[in-house]
Amino acid sequence: MWKLSLALLAALIIYSIYLDQIIARKFEGQKWHLPAQVFSRSMAIYPGAAVSHSQLIAELKLLGYRKVANPRQVGEFSASSTRVDLWRRPFLHPQGSQAELRVMITFDSLGVESVARQSDNRQLAVFHLEPVLLDRMIAGDGEDRLFVDAQQMPKAIVDALILVEDRSFYEHHGVNPFAIVRAALVNLSAGRTVQGGSTLTQQLAKNFFLSSERSIVRKLREALMAIIIDFRYDKDEILEAYLNEVYMGQDKARAVHGMGLASQFYFGRPIAELTLPQQAFLVAVIKGPSYYNPWRYPERAQARRDLVLRLLMEAQQLSVAQYKVAVDSPLGLRQFDKSVQQKLPAFFAVVRHELSERYGDALLQQSGIKVYTTLDPMAQEAAETAVKSTMKQLAKRDKALQVGMVVTDKYSAGIAAMVGDKVPSYYGFNRAVEIRRPIGSLIKPFVYATALTQADKYTLATPLKDEPITLTNQHGQTWSPQNVDKQFSGQVPLLTAFKKSMNVSTVNLGMAIGTDAVATTLDKAGWPDKISEYPSMLLGAVNGSPLMVAQVYQTLADNGRYRQLSAVTHVLDMDNQALAGSPIKTHQAIPVASDFLVQYAMTQVTQSGTASRLGRAFPGVTLAGKTGTSNDSRDSWFAGFDERNVASVWVGRDDNGKTGLYGSSGAMAVYQEFLRQRAPISLRRTPVEGVVQGYFDRDTGVAQEADCDNVMALPALRESYRPVRNCGQPLSWWQKLTGS
Repeated sequence: MWKLSLALLAALIIYSIYLDQIIARKFEGQKWHLPAQVFSRSMAIYPGAAVSHSQLIAELKLLGYRKVANPRQVGEFSASSTRVDLWRRPFLHPQGSQAELRVMITFDSLGVESVARQSDNRQLAVFHLEPVLLDRMIAGDGEDRLFVDAQQMPKAIVDALILVEDRSFYEHHGVNPFAIVRAALVNLSAGRTVQGGSTLTQQLAKNFFLSSERSIVRKLREALMAIIIDFRYDKDEILEAYLNEVYMGQDKARAVHGMGLASQFYFGRPIAELTLPQQAFLVAVIKGPSYYNPWRYPERAQARRDLVLRLLMEAQQLSVAQYKVAVDSPLGLRQFDKSVQQKLPAFFAVVRHELSERYGDALLQQSGIKVYTTLDPMAQEAAETAVKSTMKQLAKRDKALQVGMVVTDKYSAGIAAMVGDKVPSYYGFNRAVEIRRPIGSLIKPFVYATALTQADKYTLATPLKDEPITLTNQHGQTWSPQNVDKQFSGQVPLLTAFKKSMNVSTVNLGMAIGTDAVATTLDKAGWPDKISEYPSMLLGAVNGSPLMVAQVYQTLADNGRYRQLSAVTHVLDMDNQALAGSPIKTHQAIPVASDFLVQYAMTQVTQSGTASRLGRAFPGVTLAGKTGTSNDSRDSWFAGFDERNVASVWVGRDDNGKTGLYGSSGAMAVYQEFLRQRAPISLRRTPVEGVVQGYFDRDTGVAQEADCDNVMALPALRESYRPVRNCGQPLSWWQKLTGS
């Protein structure tokens, strides 16, 4: 027997060494593969920022800030008609940690007027709000968690956990024999399993290393591993691991693990901001996340929470008065129909692609990375609402209509919003990126931009021929472009041809400056595909997507400067160190002065041109835009911008069928609804170097003096504006004599 005992002891020691190595690898290495956290843009608030009072309030509500009469802690704010008193949370910004800070933000009619620190009334140059956590890109095991270290865990949660789950946690050595015996007696008496005897350490061992199989062998192995864990590591480290590992519920296909993520899952706010009853609920739900699901069984969940509160009171960790207040409070859950994860399939597809292109395919395999994106949650919400409501109306005439939409931030050249389907949450074909359809008249600004760079030949007043034209190619085939109304005006000013989207005048202009020159302008502006230089390209026989259109219109909106659109701004590793990615490309694609003239022409499109309905919908607001329609009204396009955002919208059918829609009746309707949801900010038409106020004869386009008859006032390039003296009349003898 003693030989057998010795052999068993040796086997146990060897097996324990084996288990010890497994445990050490887990505890001393990477305990979990933490999903990549994906954040929105961080709202920047500074004097002059194009952020309204209502937009800031909406952002704060999205972030889970509480509106109160007087902020007393982080995560709270108060608001009057022109001010917001905000106590910001601490957070990790890509450029460094941001401490908690209380500020007073003042607004005027243009946006932010001032930002002052409350402690000393010091004016701040810039103030950042924390970004919205959009999602976590989880690994294949389906586990999702948000790590919280022991120092950040609320004391009430730790106290309640030990009280409810393992009162002798700090006394036992991984296994509590007395608890096991007690549980066995209770279960025998009840005739079923009603009580468990496992310690927190045993539960951790099971969750980390074992299955849920009910067998004596598994329980023995669990106990042995618990003893090893307790011997090797201190209690606080074990507790931290348990609080981040414990299963807390199911969010569709995702398993919610750990208190940090559970706080967001159940209450939509950081764990540090939970009330005492909410903290008690997190401990209560450990016993059975499905059984105590608060949305399905609220009474059952509240009774379990109240039990935890009562245990805290009996342990004198709560006063009777605190207990009464706590049990009378509601659960305070987030809205069940609002998922913790944002459904952004189109945008996330672009993020994944960009991460692969700029940081390599292996990036998402790293644990704990943080991806900061350009997404503006308010713009995304407005875009989704606009798409759903407008497409519902358009479906009355054609249920097969589909949509793609891209919104960019004019200042950062980041993708602020993206919708790839009339059902924005649909995971599938992303029409914002993947379609290739003729862009129609959306190409015209680049035809006119090319011409306006030739200052010695073209101004906004230059007359263009609007007469029948027939072009013949090398194969003898002919092409006779027509205006939409099938009418000809003989001759029109360049600005009129632009804002009325006149095809024949545009072709005449394009042929005069050369299709190759137009293709070069479009290429410099960021068009990624090679363009076939046929005359028909001047009217938009160029296939593109909303993202491609957004890129070149971003260049127009950004004073002719090309900056490659991006969805990712920064990536940090597990240690919060920035990872280096390939740089974003940028260059001056269109001269600033020439681009200013094109922008002016686009504002006239919304005031008295093909998009005038948009201008009437927002009186007093300066907007720039261009409508586009492909042959036979198969594709409806619109692209435009205000002071803050550039937008590109396509509406059409997947089968390329006729829609009967023009750019103004289809895609522009989506953009107009977008602006209703997200009030536009009028374009600030700041004068640029090289542009002057010019005066031109309405009939001839010749530059004149301001006081001449029959003139129109238009911006012009200084180098080309040479007004004719004496309004074109012969000089008098006195003028000849004096030279005046």
